[in-house]
Amino acid sequence: MSEYLSVARRMWHVLEPLHATLYFAPEARQVAADLGYDVATRWPSYFAWRTAPLGAAGPELVAATYYSFSPRLIARHIPQIWTVAEPAKVLDARLLAMDRALTSLIGGRLSAAQLIEAARLARQAAENAGLAARPLAAANLDLPWPDAPHLVLWQAATALREHRGDGHLAALLTCGLDPCEALVSFAAIGAAPAADFAGRGWSAQEWSEARHRLAARGWIAPDGSATERAHKEREAIERMTDRLAAGPWRALGHSRAERLAHLLHPVVGAVFEAGYLPRRSTLGIGAVKVGAP
Repeated sequence: MSEYLSVARRMWHVLEPLHATLYFAPEARQVAADLGYDVATRWPSYFAWRTAPLGAAGPELVAATYYSFSPRLIARHIPQIWTVAEPAKVLDARLLAMDRALTSLIGGRLSAAQLIEAARLARQAAENAGLAARPLAAANLDLPWPDAPHLVLWQAATALREHRGDGHLAALLTCGLDPCEALVSFAAIGAAPAADFAGRGWSAQEWSEARHRLAARGWIAPDGSATERAHKEREAIERMTDRLAAGPWRALGHSRAERLAHLLHPVVGAVFEAGYLPRRSTLGIGAVKVGAP
């Protein structure tokens, strides 16, 4: 079992950049602009791209499934985004965006046979993801699989990423961290600066109140730094997240998971070489430093 916890963590680092390409690639930005979204900020298209598998979801559902965003920020964009383009149109557009982005990124780095193999392995892992209490993963796996191998690969990576993210919410809830506390505690342990979360929409007062609540629980020291307890609890959350994310990789098997990681290494390298991903990923509830696998 413990072997697959490390596999789950490793495969997250491999697949997260591939999934996140949708939110930062210039090709995706252009497709979003063509749909009519304001791309001066990434949030309108981000919420549209990521939420579309849920259908025309309202702000309460999105706040529940995304967790760490302020409900006020979500309400500024949802349901307005569906007046720009309905979910079915957004789903078609995100495949178009990823077709363009991945064609550029993958070109010459994988043979046709390697790409087909990677897509097959990733899809097999995704189809073995347990979906109980995993709404975003389930919504993505409800979608029809595209025909092109590079799009199958991306859709599988997205379903697996959301599967891990849904599990991370369960870990946060088990530990008793509310949405703002989840971010404050993450920043406190030094995993990412608080400024990285400014876009999530929480006010300075809400951030301060969350810090006070964490201090009362023994997570924040008087000087504002994270206590040993906070570090231990956050590591326990990540271990639980790995445990909850291990199922697809246990089903795939260690050797095939390693084969998938090996096949994707040059593609993930190309994503980082492109330079449009942030240095740290805060896309998920459990943000991590982004780096090549």
